[in-house]
Amino acid sequence: MTTFTRRQALAASAAFPLAAAAAGPSLATPEMKGATTPTHNRVPLGAFEVTTLLAGSAVRDEIQTIFGMNVPPEEFAAVSAENFIPADRAQFFFTPTVVNTGSELVLFDTGLNPEGITSALGAAGYTPDQVDVVVLTHMHGDHIGGLMSGDDPTFANARYVTGAAEHNHWSSAGNERFDTNVAPLNDRFTFLEDGGSPASGITALAAFGHTPGHMTYRIESEGQAIMLIADLANHPIWSLERPDWEVRFDMDKAAAADARRAVLGQIADERIPMIGYHMPFPGIGFVETRGDGFRYVPHSYQLLL
Repeated sequence: MTTFTRRQALAASAAFPLAAAAAGPSLATPEMKGATTPTHNRVPLGAFEVTTLLAGSAVRDEIQTIFGMNVPPEEFAAVSAENFIPADRAQFFFTPTVVNTGSELVLFDTGLNPEGITSALGAAGYTPDQVDVVVLTHMHGDHIGGLMSGDDPTFANARYVTGAAEHNHWSSAGNERFDTNVAPLNDRFTFLEDGGSPASGITALAAFGHTPGHMTYRIESEGQAIMLIADLANHPIWSLERPDWEVRFDMDKAAAADARRAVLGQIADERIPMIGYHMPFPGIGFVETRGDGFRYVPHSYQLLL
């Protein structure tokens, strides 16, 4: 057996960096890969499967020009700091949702463009031609942007559903995005009133204010329910937690605040989960009443058990 003195061991240790340097740079030097975000998240709901799709994301600056427009900057900054988020920037998420009822594939909203929604669908294991129903919660551009691929419908085999009040408003608004993406499909639409159903197990619930006919949707299967709130509340702190803070994109700000209180209060009372189109991805969470507002609790594993 070979033995080493302490002096020999120290000498060998000192020589190792020199030998490594002589051999050239390490092949194991790691490459920076950049931040990542998943593109879909699937959970069971009774006999249904619910999949949220990340169809796009973007950073926005000067954020108080969008949220909390009616509160002092000092209050906005303090609330942001309390919640560990910057007061001058935010990450926006654009999250359509697919519900597989077992008999139909129902897509809620279509993102900013056809590339984003088809890519997210593909990552989740679906193709556009498999979509049976496209439901539009409202007609803002980031919800209708994926409807058309050039002159052709992105979802060639689908029927289309939206609220009657919403479609009536935008039909006469002279809006280019509506005229380009929705109007060509008008003869394939059916229109809902409050309480209507676009597919079995799914019920439309009026939540006007963000737009004149903005709808939320209750999805139920085998005694389990989830509420798809669309743009009812567009941020977990600056909108959901503080329902009276004004949001630039709410067309009727007072009505939008009333709708937030009504729908979020119902979700909190029932203790059911919700999906928010602009919530941090995967956009699924719970709501509890807190003081004069609410608290958002992101989903972790509750729906997987």
